[in-house]
Amino acid sequence: MLAENKLEVLKDLVRQYSREEIIWTNGYLAGLLAQNDVQGSKETVVPVSVKPTIIYGTETGNSKKLATQLQTVFKKNKIQSKVIDAFQYPVEKLEKEDFLIVIMSTQGEGDPPQNAVKFFDNISNSNVNLSKTRFAVLGLGDSSYPLFCKAGEDLDEQLARLGGQRALPFQKADVDFSPVAEKWFAEILESLQQITVGKAVVNSSVATPVTQKKTFTGIVRHKVVLNDRGSNKETHHIEIETDEPVVYEPGDAIGFYPENATTETLEIATLLQAASRSDELKTKNIRGLSKKSLEALSNLLGVSITETKADLLDILQKYPIDAKVTFDAVIGLLLPIAPRLYSIASAAEAHDGEIHITVNRNVFTVDGIPKSGLCSQFLADFPKEGSLPFYIHKNPNFRLPDPDKDIIMIGPGTGIAPFRSFLAHRDATAAEGKNWLFFGEQHFVSDFYYQTEIQEWLATGVLTRLDTAFSRDQKHKIYVQDRLKQNAKAVSEWLNNGAYLYICGQKEPMSTDVENTLLEIIATEKKISSAEAKTILENLESEGRYLKDVY
Repeated sequence: MLAENKLEVLKDLVRQYSREEIIWTNGYLAGLLAQNDVQGSKETVVPVSVKPTIIYGTETGNSKKLATQLQTVFKKNKIQSKVIDAFQYPVEKLEKEDFLIVIMSTQGEGDPPQNAVKFFDNISNSNVNLSKTRFAVLGLGDSSYPLFCKAGEDLDEQLARLGGQRALPFQKADVDFSPVAEKWFAEILESLQQITVGKAVVNSSVATPVTQKKTFTGIVRHKVVLNDRGSNKETHHIEIETDEPVVYEPGDAIGFYPENATTETLEIATLLQAASRSDELKTKNIRGLSKKSLEALSNLLGVSITETKADLLDILQKYPIDAKVTFDAVIGLLLPIAPRLYSIASAAEAHDGEIHITVNRNVFTVDGIPKSGLCSQFLADFPKEGSLPFYIHKNPNFRLPDPDKDIIMIGPGTGIAPFRSFLAHRDATAAEGKNWLFFGEQHFVSDFYYQTEIQEWLATGVLTRLDTAFSRDQKHKIYVQDRLKQNAKAVSEWLNNGAYLYICGQKEPMSTDVENTLLEIIATEKKISSAEAKTILENLESEGRYLKDVY
């Protein structure tokens, strides 16, 4: 309730307003309330007849999560809307949209996520008339990467090309996207209300500037191979010491900028008659070139490159190089090396002034040629006592719950890394919640990473339960999902009692197999259908009790 003097001032202002100005002011105040998440108001906001459509393109689920959050904001303000996956949206319907909202993440070399590839292709080849459509695009990405939010930016331009009117300028959001998204939601709401009273839309396409992440320098003080003799793996535990305070939390990752090996860059430069300039390739992406890069290279060389993923050296050795193809022309097609992220395996409370990582040297063959992952090789070979630049990648979507909450951690292979951080943190802070770990690898004797620490945590009660799956120690392979199934009743009870569920490791096939097993456990233990089980798991995810860090 307003004080008497303030009420008189308000009445005096209102007497001077036209009806349209009063309506606009009401909408403006409603937007402020939405921005600050003020609850409990029963005031009716400006009636909005437009029914916005929210399309999302996502790889990890963040865009979908934001789309449903925005729909919730609309519901609170009596606005009807629909949320749809980009994969399911027919582009020909765009002409019928009054107000289109797109939340789009970026992958790889500025590409859309897999579920939005078809949507992008169809829009690029479309000539639909969007002159009656207002739109707004929010791009999600990581500012450490060369083409930050490029997919969202490209989509914003395509919609404008087709005649759409920008309701808001294109908005970029970094890894910690929540504050930007909340502000954008309020602006979207206000824009819808302004449309009702006939206010002009925004035509600017300028994206919001983003502050770059701080780069630190650490010294590699300790390196050890976690595998014993006879293992098929080469997994390194690396400890980085920092003089400068570095703030990180359990669940965060560390980003590195790897460099190409001198032997490889020299060989490429020599093939292009520019051996003296080989160092210019040190920070250029020459490994695993994308389809887009290979098409550009195909045009430059005047050949038809059939590979869908290949290294630059392989291409230059396989296809003829015309004398007119210069080093400058080739290097002009190459993007900077994108940073690589590794889950932090330490906890600040337990490992003061240090950051630990778990790195598996990725070795594979392509057409019979031995290959290794760029950054895993870079880190595995990095000299002890060497100075290593890095940055901290905050991961607000993979956080520990309150200290008294129970957690189930599923982390085979190097997926154990963040859970070592979780357990070290909970041990150092005397958290009361129960902790259950599922870990898997090939062999118990040679591949049980951090075995001594894990057994100590088990002995002291920090780790409540431990289930391991060493796939090749018996005739029939056993994986973490098999252990989950064997403990179905207990897993269901933990979840029913409020436990938080975490998965870290390879996306395919591990996380998919684990999720299918979880769905089966929920359906069987609750005696419900698969569809109902899926709804329960989705609800756990929306509540922040089912969290994934998969790659």
